[in-house]
Amino acid sequence: MKTFLTLLMITVLPFSLPAADVTGTWKADFDTQRGVQKYTFTLKQEGTNVTGKVKAELTDSKRELDLKEGTITGDTVKFVEPLQIQDNEVRVVFTGKISSDGNEIKFSRAVGDFGTTESTAKRDASAAQPNVGQPGARAGGRGGMGGPIQLGPDDKPAFAEAPEGFNAKRTDIPHGEVTAVQYDSQSLGIRRQLRVYTPPGYSADKKYPVLYLLHGLGMDDRQWLGGIHADNIIDNLLADGKIQPLIMVFPNGDASMTAEVAASGKGSNRNGGFDNWGAPFEKDLFKDIIPFVEAHYSVYTDREHRGLAGLSMGGGQTLNIGLAHVDEFAYVGGFSSAPNTKSPEELVADPASLKKLKLLWIACGNQDGLIRISQGVHGALKEKDVPHVWNVDSHAHNDPEWANNLYLFVQRIFH
Repeated sequence: MKTFLTLLMITVLPFSLPAADVTGTWKADFDTQRGVQKYTFTLKQEGTNVTGKVKAELTDSKRELDLKEGTITGDTVKFVEPLQIQDNEVRVVFTGKISSDGNEIKFSRAVGDFGTTESTAKRDASAAQPNVGQPGARAGGRGGMGGPIQLGPDDKPAFAEAPEGFNAKRTDIPHGEVTAVQYDSQSLGIRRQLRVYTPPGYSADKKYPVLYLLHGLGMDDRQWLGGIHADNIIDNLLADGKIQPLIMVFPNGDASMTAEVAASGKGSNRNGGFDNWGAPFEKDLFKDIIPFVEAHYSVYTDREHRGLAGLSMGGGQTLNIGLAHVDEFAYVGGFSSAPNTKSPEELVADPASLKKLKLLWIACGNQDGLIRISQGVHGALKEKDVPHVWNVDSHAHNDPEWANNLYLFVQRIFH
């Protein structure tokens, strides 16, 4: 009987322990879809409730928000960072397991349906931070968006990095013009907006190739022109004689985005959810966007003079659409493609048709937790002997990655 009571006490004792105390300051670095974000959590626990603030730093931007829905049960703490992306609230859910000594919390950071990032937060603000942001640290199992980063022998740069200042605005050269244009989408039944870059000296008496560039989640037709500076990249390459004049078109990849919302600068409204990034946008692209551009601008209308590229969510759209429509596009580029990308088996179901492409470009930075998606596409293309460029540079899921790949990609199309 004494032995039985002792075992019973050992069994039930852990469940009668009070919740761990997380009051204090915690720091951790998370490798997110937007890059490495340095987090500071200032937490206050009262019973099973947790309140406090969340501070985050990303390159040259900072934010500080009150956390929501903070709770603690046993050794598990959970709370929400209500992240704002151009007037859209995105719930970033943190779930952490507290260590036995109470000085570390192993967090997962979940953003909607886009997977999780893991990192360990330390209570002591002066304690050494985890060695995040280094490929070696990631290969050990710390994941990013989509899982741990594990680099293989193929995962290396295909070309040298763009030179310093390649996307800076130069005052000694001609500049193209960017115009916001609205059109009536018959396929969607709404009025929509896109932006068009025309090169210096644009003339209706000349025909131009056209490159359609798709943006990422929560962004809009301005993203490629913001921190990436796509217009500067093209202006500079034209001035240096490295490319021929072309037109760039920047549609809104979220088919629920109206012209009114786009003109207000509020970014993607995602009224209908992620589904609007799929078939509805594809229908708008072929039924409305391309015909509108070809009716209003002096562009070639054959596939040999039409390209499609995109970043993140737009990268997924590009691969989903471009690889299924090689009769419409001769050049396809997926940069840091997001989880909306179809499976490699589906994308490469007809390898013979993909060999018709003049250039298929797959790229991702080796600091990007989404790299497994692009690795899978590259692996399937390689297995089926489909010619393509696989470019893995040293960037994360950020503007430098997308700017570098646009610089490299655009020099190899429309020849």
